[in-house]
Amino acid sequence: MKALVLYYSLYGHIHRMAEAVAEGVREIADAEAVLRRVPETLPPKVLELMGAVEAQKAFAHVPICTVDELVDYDAIIFGTPTRYGNMCGQMRQFLDATGQLWLKGALVGKVASVFASSATQHGGQESTILTFHVNLLHFGMVIVGLPYSFAQQMRIDEITGGSPYGASTIAGGRGERMPSENELAAARFQGRHVADIAARLARP
Repeated sequence: MKALVLYYSLYGHIHRMAEAVAEGVREIADAEAVLRRVPETLPPKVLELMGAVEAQKAFAHVPICTVDELVDYDAIIFGTPTRYGNMCGQMRQFLDATGQLWLKGALVGKVASVFASSATQHGGQESTILTFHVNLLHFGMVIVGLPYSFAQQMRIDEITGGSPYGASTIAGGRGERMPSENELAAARFQGRHVADIAARLARP
């Protein structure tokens, strides 16, 4: 079973979550996790003004994904920051280029899942995942979330991301908060859960 963890990260929060998702995938026997990024659409000068250039060096080694690669995987786990309650523009542009795959039904039956980040606790992380699901349904993919068997999503002793829709992290208004151990545990659980379901579906 081969899973793609496909994401966009500006300051590293989603990158760290993607690493944890991949760790979870690899906990399933014979499961392979591949990390890929969607192409950047912001010009270098804008990234510099946003203070993102230094942060992006930490994941510059992760290859950029092409649309045609998507067909090579049994499962695709998407990661995106929140932009006004929706996926970021970079992910949106990448998905908008998948028309030929949709026309061929190339993604029908593949397992899909989503994780996200937002600046604040109520900054749209749940709506980002839910609206992302609409795209996956158009592709004919089998959507998997973060079940309540990951009980730590219900904890109230600390601020934490995570919902039955998928793992998430709260980055802070200036990006000062990196994913907590609880949020990383949710990401690992989600990766393992997706890989387990994809492996079951792949069995003859």
